[in-house]
Amino acid sequence: METKDELREERDKIVLGLEEAYKKLVAFKKEKKSPFIVMKDGEIVAVDAKDMPPSVRYKRGKN
Repeated sequence: METKDELREERDKIVLGLEEAYKKLVAFKKEKKSPFIVMKDGEIVAVDAKDMPPSVRYKRGKN
């Protein structure tokens, strides 16, 4: 069984990968002038890529 430190390290790598994937997605959408399709207040809406933040930081647990 993995230790807490190993699990924390693995989780941090996954989160960093998600953050990098988001950056690449935003850049791609801006380049293609394609909107993001998201759920906002229970409705599906199109959001212009230029209105999306260029990067995002995910919360990391305190474990």
